Amino acid sequence: MTARASEPKLNIVETGAGPDFVFQHGLLGDAAQPAEMFPVGAPFRMLTVECRGHGKSEAGDHAVFSIATFADDVGEVIEARGSAPVIIGGISMGAAIALRLAVTRPDLVRALVIARPAWMTDAAPPNMRAYAEVGELLARLPPAEARKRFERSDTAAWLRSEGPENLASLLGFFAREPAAVTSALLTRIAADGPGIAASDLSALRVPALVIGQPRDPLHPLSYAEQIAKMLPGALFERVVSKAEGRQGHATEFRNALRRFLTSLAEQAG
Repeated sequence: MTARASEPKLNIVETGAGPDFVFQHGLLGDAAQPAEMFPVGAPFRMLTVECRGHGKSEAGDHAVFSIATFADDVGEVIEARGSAPVIIGGISMGAAIALRLAVTRPDLVRALVIARPAWMTDAAPPNMRAYAEVGELLARLPPAEARKRFERSDTAAWLRSEGPENLASLLGFFAREPAAVTSALLTRIAADGPGIAASDLSALRVPALVIGQPRDPLHPLSYAEQIAKMLPGALFERVVSKAEGRQGHATEFRNALRRFLTSLAEQAG
């Protein structure tokens, strides 16, 4: 992608062959996250735009970090490729980006994949408070001290019991560099939302797959279930939790995604 004047350069990762399937990563993730879940041999080219401050993409101005900004960036990439409408999907924050694009740019989207959503429609949902807490600590303290403070927190104690995979991810953020970018992303995105309404989702008329898992309090299963009910005719797949086994989770996720993508390819003839 060619950056506009003063805009950060964004890294785009592609794999596979066929029509474009734009599959976005979660907060502080990168292209490796959706790549792990992309089924081998699927009849699509998977494309991931690493969001500002993620992966190999430049951060640019921290003040504009938002789900809307990230969605606009992805939309510009789709337009530049001339491949619209495409299948657009994402994991966690990537799911919020996909939903926003489907509502605000329906001309770009022909199908949706919403995996482990961390938002429904509201900004700053309570499950995002843990991300904000990490971001706020990094803004005030050196990373090592910030981590020690978080490890002693009530949030960490809760996640040790209810979401051990979530806790491991959050603890990894304290080693992420540069810390200022990490802090800005966590605090700004945790306070943000997709900027859409439930009525917007109920008005969408595109095929959709929604994937959720239990024992994931930062990505509540209830969010996935409710989004699946809002989207007309959406398919809902409950997969085994990462806490029960990462390989089993990945296998069930890839199988659900393979079935959905294969059905779309068959419908397209």
